[in-house]
Amino acid sequence: MKNTIPEVFIIESLRFGDEEKGYYEGQIISDILRLNKKQSKYYYIRTKKELTAVLRKFHDSNYRYLHLSCHANNQEMRTTLDSIPFDELSTVLRPYLRERRLFVSACEMTNTNLANLLLPDSGCLSLMGPAATIKFSDAAIIWASLYHLMFSHDRDIMKRNMLVLTGKALTTLFGVPLNFYWYSSKRKEVSEEKIRRNF
Repeated sequence: MKNTIPEVFIIESLRFGDEEKGYYEGQIISDILRLNKKQSKYYYIRTKKELTAVLRKFHDSNYRYLHLSCHANNQEMRTTLDSIPFDELSTVLRPYLRERRLFVSACEMTNTNLANLLLPDSGCLSLMGPAATIKFSDAAIIWASLYHLMFSHDRDIMKRNMLVLTGKALTTLFGVPLNFYWYSSKRKEVSEEKIRRNF
């Protein structure tokens, strides 16, 4: 983490209908980060080929946090024009995630299937995202709140226990369940924290 910069790099891809409605959640999050004096980068893509190209930009930026805002299910991620199965997606993402954290704003995508494919060999510090279907309005406010609270606590580093605590507070407040995964090199396994509402 010494060679990375504690900023958020956002990649977003929506359906054409979402574009027409102006549902650019990732752009909203980028604007909120800017208000908090964080230098986020935002890229909008429509294809897997563009995803690959922008991931290289993410790597070159040395930003520590990658945020993906898109549609998905429990087996694949979707850009505007392409569907990318998790085994293929993990191959695309893996080279760019060492010593970085991945935040995913997509329905059902943050699950054990993706975590097991991605975390063991990538060096990625963690994977966090909603455990169920999420509305655009909920996603925008939850992620903006998470980044605001985390950077208000410490502008230079996000620690695992603080991410989980902040996730629990936001889940309790907004009712959106979250999943949090990390890889334990000692135990040689992916660990999971299911963040659910307390009442």
